Amino acid sequence: MKNFNYDTDDLIVALATPWAESALAIIRTSGKNSIEMTSGIFSNREMLIEAKHNTMNYGFIIDPETEEKIDEVLISVFRAPNGYTGQDSTEVYCHGSLPGIRKIIEAFKKVGFRDASPGEFTFRAFTSGKMDLTRAEAVQDIVSAKSREAQSLALNRLSGGIESRINEVKKYVLNTVSAIEIQLDYPEDEGGLAYVPVGDILKAETIIERLLATYKAGKVYKDGVKVVLAGKTNAGKSSLFNLFLQEDRSIVSEIHGTTRDYLESWISIGGIPVKLYDTAGIRVSADLIEMEGIKRTQNIVENADVVLYMVDGTKGLQEDEVESFEKYRNKNNFIALWSKTDIKGVIPPEGFLGISSQDQNGFAALEDKIKDIIFNGAFIKGDEAVLDSERQKNLLEKCLEELKLFRQGMEDGVPLDLVAQDIKEALDCLGEITGEVTTSDLLENMFSQFCVGK
Repeated sequence: MKNFNYDTDDLIVALATPWAESALAIIRTSGKNSIEMTSGIFSNREMLIEAKHNTMNYGFIIDPETEEKIDEVLISVFRAPNGYTGQDSTEVYCHGSLPGIRKIIEAFKKVGFRDASPGEFTFRAFTSGKMDLTRAEAVQDIVSAKSREAQSLALNRLSGGIESRINEVKKYVLNTVSAIEIQLDYPEDEGGLAYVPVGDILKAETIIERLLATYKAGKVYKDGVKVVLAGKTNAGKSSLFNLFLQEDRSIVSEIHGTTRDYLESWISIGGIPVKLYDTAGIRVSADLIEMEGIKRTQNIVENADVVLYMVDGTKGLQEDEVESFEKYRNKNNFIALWSKTDIKGVIPPEGFLGISSQDQNGFAALEDKIKDIIFNGAFIKGDEAVLDSERQKNLLEKCLEELKLFRQGMEDGVPLDLVAQDIKEALDCLGEITGEVTTSDLLENMFSQFCVGK
């Protein structure tokens, strides 16, 4: 764990936009009295001190020591408990000059601010009760989303998609806990054993199982997958690579061995983030550089999520590539492609998907086959809440296990005070997911993965 500071009593400042030259940049602050402290480096101090929540104020950032003007800015004011962090905070909209940005941040430090740790603004939003942990994790997912679909799914989680499901599970579990506690508190009441709503636990299990079933798809959209183009030289790999990218990124030539090392690029296939690799053609070569490229190709293929093996449709499967073809074909992530089907007389044999990079014949079918392999039937529907956090997944699995132990104990006649422990363990798991039950180490480890300024 890196030695980051997450003391919520400190005044913090950070650049919220990338460290790059731009038209505009945003510098954020947060902390008790941060508005008053910001006014100490603003040309119109009284304006800022008296500014109402969610207002914009025009002026200049001033060096507090020399009173030199640093930049012409707009400053937004957010008063506690409103705004993102739940604390007093400001946002400075300045010109995107890197020297100017550094001067502004230095001015903030001169009046008592420190550099924010990664994710510290969101950490403060969580500790202020502005969001639970599922929403906090979704913030970073939105920032790092690799496709529009991934961003949309993360936005659903930020809007409470996962939290609402967890709260629904919690409601059913609490109903059962309450019934058990009544019986444990009043064991001698007349009427014998009161009703324990075990059916509510079954409903809770169903919701958890549905959430867990979305995890594979969630991880796909969050992390993306590796798709590798493999095959002999001049099979058409580079042309297909360029077609996927919609640009001439890879060199296409009739000369064998043009691609000596692999090329890679992120693309989107049906909203799925895909890292696509164009690899060196597999053949016997005395060229040491080309041989190294072929070796790298083999390593990449071994770790691929999907392998697209291209055979030159004008020549068919060659004797010197049969061994590689058969080796890759035995895997479930393999798609055999028969290229150059735009040429008259080129017809793909059984087991091959015909494709042409010239007229795009077979391209849509190829995208569908890639999606089928990636999801293996685990498709998501509409605005369904999708799980992508391994932390949340592990806790849900533990919760489900405890609920099933509780039900089994009830069926076996285990005393209530013993089975009650299982259901309370399940409740603790739910609390850890949303952040009601947590540790400082867990929180710091989670938020340290965020961007600075978020």
